[in-house]
Amino acid sequence: MEQLKNKIVFITGASAGIGKACAEVFAKAGAKLILCARRVERLEKLTAELKEKFGTESYFFKLDVSNRAEVEEKINALPGEWKAIDILINNAGLGKGLNKLYEDNIDNWEKMINTNVKGLLYVTRSVVPGMVERKRGHVINIGSIAGHEAYGGGSVYCATKHSVTAITRSLRIDLLGTGVRVSTVDPGMVETEFSIVRFDGDEKRAKDVYKGLEPLTGRDVAEAVLFCATRPPHANINEMVIMPSAQANAFIAHRES
Repeated sequence: MEQLKNKIVFITGASAGIGKACAEVFAKAGAKLILCARRVERLEKLTAELKEKFGTESYFFKLDVSNRAEVEEKINALPGEWKAIDILINNAGLGKGLNKLYEDNIDNWEKMINTNVKGLLYVTRSVVPGMVERKRGHVINIGSIAGHEAYGGGSVYCATKHSVTAITRSLRIDLLGTGVRVSTVDPGMVETEFSIVRFDGDEKRAKDVYKGLEPLTGRDVAEAVLFCATRPPHANINEMVIMPSAQANAFIAHRES
Protein backbone atom coordinates (compact mmCIF):
# COMPACT_ATOMS: atom_id res chain seq x y z
CA MET A 1 0.00 0.00 0.00
CA GLU A 2 3.06 2.26 -0.13
CA GLN A 3 1.74 3.85 -3.33
CA LEU A 4 -1.17 5.40 -1.38
CA LYS A 5 0.95 7.10 1.26
CA ASN A 6 0.07 10.82 1.36
CA LYS A 7 -2.20 10.51 -1.69
CA ILE A 8 -5.31 12.67 -1.41
CA VAL A 9 -8.50 10.60 -1.48
CA PHE A 10 -11.87 12.36 -1.70
CA ILE A 11 -14.84 10.29 -0.47
CA THR A 12 -18.47 11.40 -0.74
CA GLY A 13 -21.08 10.03 1.64
CA ALA A 14 -18.30 9.26 4.11
CA SER A 15 -20.34 9.42 7.32
CA ALA A 16 -21.55 5.81 7.31
CA GLY A 17 -21.57 2.45 5.55
CA ILE A 18 -19.33 1.93 2.54
CA GLY A 19 -18.05 5.51 2.59
CA LYS A 20 -16.96 5.29 6.21
CA ALA A 21 -15.34 1.90 5.59
CA CYS A 22 -13.45 3.37 2.62
CA ALA A 23 -12.17 6.16 4.86
CA GLU A 24 -10.90 3.58 7.34
CA VAL A 25 -9.07 1.34 4.84
CA PHE A 26 -7.48 4.26 2.97
CA ALA A 27 -6.44 5.86 6.27
CA LYS A 28 -4.77 2.61 7.28
CA ALA A 29 -2.94 2.66 3.92
CA GLY A 30 -1.49 6.08 4.72
CA ALA A 31 -3.67 8.28 2.50
CA LYS A 32 -4.82 11.81 3.30
CA LEU A 33 -8.60 12.12 3.27
CA ILE A 34 -11.17 14.65 2.13
CA LEU A 35 -14.47 13.53 3.62
CA CYS A 36 -17.91 14.95 2.95
CA ALA A 37 -21.48 14.04 3.86
CA ARG A 38 -24.65 15.70 5.07
CA ARG A 39 -24.14 14.55 8.70
CA VAL A 40 -21.09 16.60 9.56
CA GLU A 41 -21.07 15.61 13.24
CA ARG A 42 -20.34 12.03 12.19
CA LEU A 43 -17.47 13.22 10.02
CA GLU A 44 -16.00 15.14 12.93
CA LYS A 45 -16.06 11.98 15.06
CA LEU A 46 -14.63 9.83 12.25
CA THR A 47 -11.73 12.17 11.51
CA ALA A 48 -10.82 12.25 15.20
CA GLU A 49 -10.84 8.45 15.36
CA LEU A 50 -8.70 8.10 12.23
CA LYS A 51 -6.24 10.70 13.52
CA GLU A 52 -5.87 8.84 16.81
CA LYS A 53 -5.59 5.38 15.24
CA PHE A 54 -3.52 6.06 12.11
CA GLY A 55 -2.30 9.64 12.40
CA THR A 56 -4.42 10.47 9.34
CA GLU A 57 -4.59 14.00 8.00
CA SER A 58 -8.19 14.77 7.07
CA TYR A 59 -10.23 17.68 5.75
CA PHE A 60 -13.99 17.37 6.12
CA PHE A 61 -17.05 19.44 5.34
CA LYS A 62 -20.82 19.20 5.09
CA LEU A 63 -22.04 18.59 1.54
CA ASP A 64 -25.25 17.62 -0.18
CA VAL A 65 -24.00 16.30 -3.52
CA SER A 66 -27.41 16.92 -5.11
CA ASN A 67 -26.93 20.68 -4.67
CA ARG A 68 -24.92 21.78 -7.70
CA ALA A 69 -24.04 25.25 -6.39
CA GLU A 70 -22.89 23.82 -3.06
CA VAL A 71 -20.74 21.17 -4.76
CA GLU A 72 -19.02 23.73 -6.96
CA GLU A 73 -18.53 26.19 -4.10
CA LYS A 74 -17.12 23.68 -1.62
CA ILE A 75 -14.76 21.96 -4.06
CA ASN A 76 -13.52 25.24 -5.51
CA ALA A 77 -12.89 26.48 -1.96
CA LEU A 78 -10.64 23.56 -0.98
CA PRO A 79 -7.40 24.85 0.60
CA GLY A 80 -4.43 24.79 -1.75
CA GLU A 81 -2.81 21.80 -0.07
CA TRP A 82 -5.99 19.75 -0.63
CA LYS A 83 -6.77 20.64 -4.24
CA ALA A 84 -4.62 17.99 -5.97
CA ILE A 85 -7.06 15.10 -5.52
CA ASP A 86 -5.56 11.76 -6.53
CA ILE A 87 -8.56 9.47 -6.04
CA LEU A 88 -12.25 10.34 -6.11
CA ILE A 89 -14.64 7.80 -4.60
CA ASN A 90 -18.18 8.67 -5.64
CA ASN A 91 -20.01 6.81 -2.89
CA ALA A 92 -22.93 9.08 -1.92
CA GLY A 93 -26.20 7.46 -2.93
CA LEU A 94 -29.46 6.03 -1.66
CA GLY A 95 -32.50 3.92 -2.42
CA LYS A 96 -35.98 5.08 -1.41
CA GLY A 97 -38.93 2.72 -1.43
CA LEU A 98 -39.52 -0.62 -3.09
CA ASN A 99 -42.86 -0.05 -4.75
CA LYS A 100 -44.33 -0.74 -8.16
CA LEU A 101 -43.66 2.15 -10.52
CA TYR A 102 -47.33 3.06 -10.95
CA GLU A 103 -47.84 3.18 -7.18
CA ASP A 104 -44.57 4.85 -6.20
CA ASN A 105 -43.87 8.14 -4.46
CA ILE A 106 -42.49 10.56 -7.03
CA ASP A 107 -40.62 12.52 -4.35
CA ASN A 108 -38.51 9.39 -3.80
CA TRP A 109 -37.61 9.38 -7.50
CA GLU A 110 -36.37 12.95 -7.24
CA LYS A 111 -34.15 12.11 -4.25
CA MET A 112 -32.59 9.10 -5.97
CA ILE A 113 -32.02 10.79 -9.33
CA ASN A 114 -30.67 13.98 -7.76
CA THR A 115 -28.23 12.12 -5.50
CA ASN A 116 -27.26 8.96 -7.38
CA VAL A 117 -26.96 10.49 -10.85
CA LYS A 118 -26.79 14.27 -10.75
CA GLY A 119 -24.75 14.33 -7.53
CA LEU A 120 -22.18 11.96 -8.99
CA LEU A 121 -22.02 14.09 -12.13
CA TYR A 122 -21.62 17.37 -10.23
CA VAL A 123 -18.76 16.07 -8.09
CA THR A 124 -17.02 14.37 -11.02
CA ARG A 125 -17.30 17.49 -13.18
CA SER A 126 -15.72 19.58 -10.40
CA VAL A 127 -12.85 17.19 -9.62
CA VAL A 128 -11.78 15.55 -12.88
CA PRO A 129 -10.49 18.67 -14.75
CA GLY A 130 -7.73 18.98 -12.13
CA MET A 131 -6.81 15.33 -12.59
CA VAL A 132 -6.57 15.83 -16.36
CA GLU A 133 -4.39 18.90 -15.87
CA ARG A 134 -2.06 16.95 -13.56
CA LYS A 135 -2.12 13.89 -15.89
CA ARG A 136 -2.99 11.52 -13.07
CA GLY A 137 -5.94 10.41 -11.00
CA HIS A 138 -8.52 7.72 -10.45
CA VAL A 139 -12.31 7.96 -10.30
CA ILE A 140 -13.95 5.03 -8.51
CA ASN A 141 -17.74 4.97 -8.58
CA ILE A 142 -19.78 2.88 -6.18
CA GLY A 143 -22.46 1.30 -8.33
CA SER A 144 -24.63 -1.73 -7.65
CA ILE A 145 -25.76 -5.00 -9.17
CA ALA A 146 -28.89 -2.91 -9.78
CA GLY A 147 -26.79 -1.28 -12.49
CA HIS A 148 -26.59 -4.63 -14.30
CA GLU A 149 -30.04 -6.15 -13.62
CA ALA A 150 -33.48 -4.62 -13.08
CA TYR A 151 -35.94 -5.95 -10.53
CA GLY A 152 -39.56 -5.34 -9.61
CA GLY A 153 -40.15 -2.41 -7.28
CA GLY A 154 -36.78 -0.94 -8.16
CA SER A 155 -37.51 0.85 -11.42
CA VAL A 156 -35.99 4.22 -10.57
CA TYR A 157 -33.24 2.98 -8.27
CA CYS A 158 -32.15 0.49 -10.94
CA ALA A 159 -32.33 3.26 -13.54
CA THR A 160 -30.01 5.46 -11.46
CA LYS A 161 -27.49 2.65 -11.04
CA HIS A 162 -27.67 1.75 -14.74
CA SER A 163 -26.86 5.45 -15.25
CA VAL A 164 -23.79 5.12 -13.03
CA THR A 165 -22.65 2.18 -15.17
CA ALA A 166 -23.15 4.17 -18.39
CA ILE A 167 -21.47 7.30 -17.01
CA THR A 168 -18.49 5.25 -15.81
CA ARG A 169 -18.03 3.55 -19.18
CA SER A 170 -18.38 6.79 -21.14
CA LEU A 171 -16.05 8.70 -18.81
CA ARG A 172 -13.42 6.00 -19.23
CA ILE A 173 -13.50 6.60 -22.99
CA ASP A 174 -13.40 10.38 -22.53
CA LEU A 175 -10.29 10.07 -20.33
CA LEU A 176 -8.25 7.73 -22.50
CA GLY A 177 -4.71 9.05 -22.83
CA THR A 178 -5.02 11.52 -19.95
CA GLY A 179 -3.49 9.34 -17.23
CA VAL A 180 -6.80 9.26 -15.34
CA ARG A 181 -8.35 5.85 -14.65
CA VAL A 182 -12.03 5.07 -14.10
CA SER A 183 -13.47 2.10 -12.20
CA THR A 184 -16.76 1.00 -10.71
CA VAL A 185 -17.34 -1.35 -7.78
CA ASP A 186 -20.83 -2.84 -7.88
CA PRO A 187 -21.98 -4.65 -4.73
CA GLY A 188 -24.89 -6.96 -4.11
CA MET A 189 -26.42 -7.12 -0.64
CA VAL A 190 -24.43 -5.03 1.85
CA GLU A 191 -25.70 -4.54 5.39
CA THR A 192 -25.36 -0.82 6.02
CA GLU A 193 -27.96 1.88 6.66
CA PHE A 194 -29.07 1.52 3.03
CA SER A 195 -32.17 -0.60 3.74
CA ILE A 196 -33.14 1.49 6.77
CA VAL A 197 -33.15 4.58 4.52
CA ARG A 198 -34.98 2.69 1.75
CA PHE A 199 -37.75 1.69 4.15
CA ASP A 200 -38.01 5.04 5.96
CA GLY A 201 -36.51 3.84 9.23
CA ASP A 202 -38.39 0.52 9.46
CA GLU A 203 -35.56 -1.46 11.06
CA LYS A 204 -37.39 -4.80 11.08
CA ARG A 205 -38.15 -4.63 7.36
CA ALA A 206 -34.56 -3.56 6.71
CA LYS A 207 -33.21 -6.48 8.75
CA ASP A 208 -35.43 -8.94 6.88
CA VAL A 209 -33.61 -8.09 3.63
CA TYR A 210 -30.60 -10.02 4.96
CA LYS A 211 -32.51 -12.72 6.83
CA GLY A 212 -31.05 -16.20 6.51
CA LEU A 213 -27.78 -15.22 4.87
CA GLU A 214 -24.56 -13.39 5.64
CA PRO A 215 -24.47 -10.15 3.62
CA LEU A 216 -21.41 -8.16 2.70
CA THR A 217 -20.14 -5.52 5.09
CA GLY A 218 -19.05 -2.02 4.18
CA ARG A 219 -15.50 -3.20 4.85
CA ASP A 220 -15.80 -5.93 2.19
CA VAL A 221 -16.69 -3.32 -0.42
CA ALA A 222 -14.06 -0.86 0.81
CA GLU A 223 -11.34 -3.49 0.39
CA ALA A 224 -12.51 -4.03 -3.20
CA VAL A 225 -12.22 -0.28 -3.77
CA LEU A 226 -8.74 -0.34 -2.25
CA PHE A 227 -7.76 -3.16 -4.63
CA CYS A 228 -8.86 -1.06 -7.61
CA ALA A 229 -6.88 1.91 -6.34
CA THR A 230 -3.64 -0.04 -5.85
CA ARG A 231 -3.21 -1.60 -9.28
CA PRO A 232 -0.07 -0.47 -11.16
CA PRO A 233 -0.55 2.51 -13.50
CA HIS A 234 -0.74 0.34 -16.64
CA ALA A 235 -3.65 -1.71 -15.23
CA ASN A 236 -7.23 -0.70 -14.55
CA ILE A 237 -10.15 -2.56 -12.99
CA ASN A 238 -13.02 -1.46 -15.22
CA GLU A 239 -15.87 -3.09 -13.30
CA MET A 240 -15.92 -5.23 -10.19
CA VAL A 241 -19.10 -7.00 -9.09
CA ILE A 242 -18.94 -8.24 -5.50
CA MET A 243 -21.70 -10.20 -3.79
CA PRO A 244 -22.22 -12.38 -0.72
CA SER A 245 -21.37 -16.02 -1.35
CA ALA A 246 -25.03 -16.80 -0.74
CA GLN A 247 -26.22 -14.46 -3.51
CA ALA A 248 -26.13 -15.44 -7.19
CA ASN A 249 -27.67 -12.30 -8.72
CA ALA A 250 -30.25 -9.62 -8.00
CA PHE A 251 -33.02 -12.23 -7.87
CA ILE A 252 -31.58 -15.42 -6.40
CA ALA A 253 -30.03 -15.96 -2.97
CA HIS A 254 -29.75 -18.96 -0.68
CA ARG A 255 -31.26 -18.35 2.74
CA GLU A 256 -30.97 -20.69 5.69
CA SER A 257 -34.34 -21.41 7.30
